[in-house]
Amino acid sequence: MAAPLLPLTARGQTAPRKGGVLNVAAAFNPSTLDPVTGGLGSDHMLLYPLFDTLVDFEPATLAAKPGLATSWTFLDPKTLVLELREGVRFHDGEPFDAAAVKANLDRARTDPRSSVKGDLQSLESVEVLAPNKVALHLSRPDTALPLILADRAGMMCSPEAVAEKGRQHDREPVGTGPFKFQKWNDNDVVVLTRNDAYWQPDRPHLDGITFRIITDLNTGLRSVIAGENNFAYRLNPQQQVVASRMKGKVIVSSTPTIADYHLVFNYGRAPLNDLRVRQAINYAIDRDAFNKAALLGLGVPAQTMLPPGYWAHDPSVDGFYKHDPDKARSLLREAGHPGGIEIQFYGYSDQASQQRHEIIMEQLRQAGITARLTTASSADMYQRFMVRGEGDMMLTLWTGRPDPSQPFLLIYGENGFNNAGKVPPPPAMVTAQDLSQSAADQATRKQAFGQLERLALENALSCELAFVPGIEVFTPNVKGYVPNLLGKPKFNDIYLEG
Repeated sequence: MAAPLLPLTARGQTAPRKGGVLNVAAAFNPSTLDPVTGGLGSDHMLLYPLFDTLVDFEPATLAAKPGLATSWTFLDPKTLVLELREGVRFHDGEPFDAAAVKANLDRARTDPRSSVKGDLQSLESVEVLAPNKVALHLSRPDTALPLILADRAGMMCSPEAVAEKGRQHDREPVGTGPFKFQKWNDNDVVVLTRNDAYWQPDRPHLDGITFRIITDLNTGLRSVIAGENNFAYRLNPQQQVVASRMKGKVIVSSTPTIADYHLVFNYGRAPLNDLRVRQAINYAIDRDAFNKAALLGLGVPAQTMLPPGYWAHDPSVDGFYKHDPDKARSLLREAGHPGGIEIQFYGYSDQASQQRHEIIMEQLRQAGITARLTTASSADMYQRFMVRGEGDMMLTLWTGRPDPSQPFLLIYGENGFNNAGKVPPPPAMVTAQDLSQSAADQATRKQAFGQLERLALENALSCELAFVPGIEVFTPNVKGYVPNLLGKPKFNDIYLEG
């Protein structure tokens, strides 16, 4: 990457003050507040306060650290034992223990509505060894599993609440996190309150968090500048420029992330089931121009799901697809489309997304590809494209995951929730995926990730555009905030000064 992959350190911290409600301008209405049934990366900011994960991660490096599991050990390559934190209770008062872990993981890997089955493909069964100890029995070695448990698959819900509420748990979640759910009014507000029985006695500092759904980023930024809200995230470089002029009124945090804009393909149906059509789209896109126009040059042009400078990335694939509209037209002719082609392009309806759509549509047009745009909210588009398999292509922001194996599983894996057509990946990719998760040493894993990157490019399984900076703006009284490499803010340690 162009800049070190390190987060901004918290500025001017004082002794944490108790009390107050953090008001957050949230750019997206959540798809669900159940970690197992949702798929949008924008949900994470609301999930983190509600749900502790079995494994946590260091913000700067994504290295695994204890969460609800205090330690983990591979007894052999296919047996992972977790020692669990004792004395933890769910928000409904039920105990967190090994039986609860088994119930959660069994649900995540078998429930028909689960979006994280792809994450847990290696998990064969869960055995309760003691009230505070579980053994995860695997079908194959999976050294990526601890960090996979730092994401949705490791977020622990109350089994009793899930059984009692059923689908309503999507809207009335019960976790163990520092904040409890109070209410969710669609496209308006999500309100969380302090968990007074939280297992960390000095957390949370806040009395609550109120997420106000403001899909227009300019409006969200203005609300922070005016002091109506304390925090806005997932902002674009255009808002960063404006906020940077408001010295004294707001603080701007802008750090590199592993999140990237990409075009997801539905290659389970024509015309994108033809490799040549997918390759044509990749050659039609001018990534440098997209970065300059959409991100003011502050992003990093992308070829694969792993950014330059990241330990798992293979630099030999940089520049694999160069902007070449003539090559794109030639490929379309080979595919039987001498007069060009029309595709159904799905995207989000907010103003900033519309600008990105226009850039992409014009670049495609110059290569003989007409993109017919359909837009709606992020949650609606996810359901229509990813779940129901409508449309040919969608622009989305992939926000990264703690372990680099996860993007390849979740986007290209047969059960991946971003594989709209549910088409199995090429056999060589399955082999490389297995190696990326079974190897114990980083050098071997890096080699496997290089193979995954190259295979994804050769098969044109998506079209990566640019890695984005994580841009957050907050009022000066917000303290204790530390960005992370995923670009997904965590609010659990924040307090309000004065």
